[in-house]
Amino acid sequence: MDFALSEEQEFFRQNVVKMVDDLVVPRAREIDQKDEFPRDLWERVAGLGYLGLRYPAETGGMNADNLTCALFYEEITRGSVGFAQSVIMNMLMGTDLVFRFGTPALRERCFLPAIRGGKIATICFTEEQSGSDLGGTLTRARKEGGGWVINGKKTWITNGPLADFATVAAKTDPEKGLRGLSFFLVEKGTPGFGPGQNIPKLGCRGTVTGELILDNVVVPAENLLGGEGEALAVLEGLLDQIRIMTGAMACGVAEAAFREAVRYARERVAFGQPIGKNQLIRAKVADMAGSLEAARLMVHKAAWLKDRGRDARNNAALAKVFAVEACLSIVDETTRILGAYGFAEEFDAVRHLRDARFLLYGGGTHEILRNFAGRNILKV
Repeated sequence: MDFALSEEQEFFRQNVVKMVDDLVVPRAREIDQKDEFPRDLWERVAGLGYLGLRYPAETGGMNADNLTCALFYEEITRGSVGFAQSVIMNMLMGTDLVFRFGTPALRERCFLPAIRGGKIATICFTEEQSGSDLGGTLTRARKEGGGWVINGKKTWITNGPLADFATVAAKTDPEKGLRGLSFFLVEKGTPGFGPGQNIPKLGCRGTVTGELILDNVVVPAENLLGGEGEALAVLEGLLDQIRIMTGAMACGVAEAAFREAVRYARERVAFGQPIGKNQLIRAKVADMAGSLEAARLMVHKAAWLKDRGRDARNNAALAKVFAVEACLSIVDETTRILGAYGFAEEFDAVRHLRDARFLLYGGGTHEILRNFAGRNILKV
């Protein structure tokens, strides 16, 4: 049993830490306050090659494993959750299916520019009536004239209004539920495809989130990704990675909040001494440190299992749940340690408190994931 990162992983982590500290952290408050996508920062991060982190070297990527990716997800999120969402959507969910199932032409036109920063990608699962319930998808795709015609509306789409292309979930056989669900690549500029309303959010500002409308959108046959009715097979393994990613993001928010709590407890003087000398403050800090360490270990173990081809489904689900719940507790305790300043916009604790809430929903709600894990454990 070895908990150490490899030499290569530690070198990579240190480079990402420096990049985040130099480029992202100084912009985090501005991104949150303006709630605008920082394209210049996007281009700088893309220029360093991080958007291709998961993909093979022959595509221009870094061929990183899941644990290395988890290190990146945590650190970029520590800098800015809003910016991290846009980056991670592009490098994971938005490009994965195009890389695995796209034709050479689609890869050349969409995938390669996306991992180089020239295009922005997204994926479209959620609809007003169906989030975790993919079987309830109402978007339809029917065969016509050698291609497909797609109709529907997607919501809560990260990068949606900015996206140059989207992977869209649609029912090709409504009678079959999940087994009638398929994925299609739809590109910006396709007639009938465009943004609907933007969604103002409590947190995760700087990421543009909104609706995408598909009104008699015609795509060629080759834009079907992974086979007709093959959504479950297509998603196999990707959901684990999404849950590992969300858990790693939670560790990033928690780490940022924890550092603020520790700094404040050292510097704030009350009754003639730093408040960090008070036993109850020390107990809070100890509990926060323990929760963060446990969360990080669970996320890393799930990634480690995935990298070794072992069944990581339960570990990924539980890591996501535990890490996010730990994060929510840590950001709350940070605001308590800061007292009234934990309610002041001039301190980052307020941003961390708002941002952490969104992680409850990404990768599956905790009610769904706990039911999933419990069913697998009980086998009844």
